Formats: sequence, C-alpha cells, structure tokens
Amino acid sequence: MGRQWYENGKLLKKKNTFTDFIACAEYLIDKKYCSKEKLCINGRSAGGLLIGAVINMRPNLFKAAVAGVPFVDVVTTMLDPTIPLTTSEWEEWGDPRQEEFYSYMKSYSPVDNVKAQNYPDILVTAGLNDPRVMYSEPAKFVAKLREMKTNDNLLLFKCEMGAGHFSKSGRFEKLQEDAFTYTFILKALNMLGSEQQ
Repeated sequence: MGRQWYENGKLLKKKNTFTDFIACAEYLIDKKYCSKEKLCINGRSAGGLLIGAVINMRPNLFKAAVAGVPFVDVVTTMLDPTIPLTTSEWEEWGDPRQEEFYSYMKSYSPVDNVKAQNYPDILVTAGLNDPRVMYSEPAKFVAKLREMKTNDNLLLFKCEMGAGHFSKSGRFEKLQEDAFTYTFILKALNMLGSEQQ
C-alpha cells in the first residue's frame, strides 16, 4: 500500500499496525468470510508482537492465536543494546531511552498489557538458542497470561531446545513443527476426532 502506509505503522504510529489488523479481522467477519468462532491468527517474531498486541486489545475477536518466537517484551528488549539488531531497530520502533518512545512502547508491549480477561486459545513458541528473541521473552508472556487470564482456554508454551529464531533445521523437523501448529489450530476449532483430542 505504499511507503506512506509503511511510515504510518512505525515509531509513534506503531499502534496503527494493530488497529489495521483488527479492522481486517472485523471486515472478514462483517462480510461473512469467517466468524469469531473460526478466526485463527498466526505471526512470528515481530509478527508475534502483532499477535500478542491484538489478543490483548481484542481477545474476543479470535478463536485461536499462534505466536511464534514472539517479540513481546518490547521495552526490555529495546533497552538492551547488546541484543543483536536492537540498535539498528531503533529506526523502526524508536529508542526507549527517550521518554516518549518508552511510554509509547509500554502502551502496546504485549507483556506489559496482559490483563484479567478471557483470551482465545493460544500457542506460544520459543527457541532456546534464539539470539533475536530470547526464549525468556515468550516465557515471560506466557507466565503473565497464566497468572491473569480469566478462562480455561488452551495456553501452550513450546520451547524448542535445539532451535534458534528460524525453528529447527532440516526439512522433516520443520514439517513436524508445522504439523504441531496445525494440530493446535485444529484442536482449537474442535476439528480433531475424539480419539485425538
């Protein structure tokens, strides 16, 4: 949608990313392409930030959410210049050492905005050897969700012990990972046979 659209989704306009995504979900439901009971969402890394943010903002809009190696502790990560990519990413997100960026990041950072409410079924993954999104970040998010969420929907955390940011290496290992994710979604949609539930 062009450069201006991109510019309107970064720095102090980052929340437009989340409200645009929510608007797309609402459109799909409005136009009867889908329903809240069947809408499943998936994102990895910065896309995992998107998933974390929208399930905090509008948890009732989605049946299930998959956040793969999600960048969900935005402020903590962006304050640590020793993490690969942090300083080069300040152009995209802003530098939280400046108060206006710190406050703005905190207002959408998924870890900082989990609240006592019902959440959809959620799968969060991490890679133990991930140098970009350390496993502790999604683990912290899941711990906060477990503490705060008010329903019994699925909340799974899967940490791959031999993986980094881009999942396990090897064709069959990647397929196994994909199968796990699809099985989670099918379970959330109640589409597995009773013997597989």
